[in-house]
Amino acid sequence: MKRKYFFAALLSSLFFIAPSQAQITKATLQASGLTCSMCSNAINKSLKSLDFVDKVTANIKNSSFDISFKPGTKVGIDRLKEKVEDAGFFVASLTAAIHFDNTTVANDTHVDIDGTTFHFINVNDETITGERTIKILDKGYVTAKAFKQNSKYTTMECYKTGKASGCCSKSGIAEGARIYHVTI
Repeated sequence: MKRKYFFAALLSSLFFIAPSQAQITKATLQASGLTCSMCSNAINKSLKSLDFVDKVTANIKNSSFDISFKPGTKVGIDRLKEKVEDAGFFVASLTAAIHFDNTTVANDTHVDIDGTTFHFINVNDETITGERTIKILDKGYVTAKAFKQNSKYTTMECYKTGKASGCCSKSGIAEGARIYHVTI
C-alpha cells in the first residue's frame, strides 16, 4: 500500500510545475527634478520610510539612489515611485535586480515573480537562474518617448494601462490586476 502512495506522489510531482521562486533584492532609481543636495536628502528620507527598504545610498551627481530591500519582504514598486513623488520629484528610470531560480521568460509573456506580475517585452526566450537586472518600462518609469518606442514590442492592451485586461486572461491574471512591463 505504501508503494502505491509513493508512486502516486512521485508521478504527481513529475507533472506538477511549481511556481518559480524569485525575489527582488535591490534597485536603482534615477529621479528627475533635483537641483541640490536637499532635494536628494528629501527623496532619501522618503524612500527609507518604506517598511521593505533596508538601505538607501544616494548618488547626488547622477540623481540616483541605490536601494536594497529587506530579505523576505514584498517590494512595492509603485510605492517607491509614490515616495519619490511625495518628496516632490519624478522617477526617470528604475531598474531592479532579481534573483531568479529557474524562471522561464519569453517575449510578450507574463511571469509571476514573488507575487508580482511582470510582462516581459523585447527579450529572448530563456530560463534564468541567478541575479539579473530588469528595467521597468511603464508610464512614469521611462520618458514618454521611450514608452511609445517600447509599445512596438507588444500588442497587448495591458502595456498601455499597466492593468490586466482581456489580453491577459489566458495567463490567469485577474482583470484589473497591476502588471509591470519590463525588459532584461
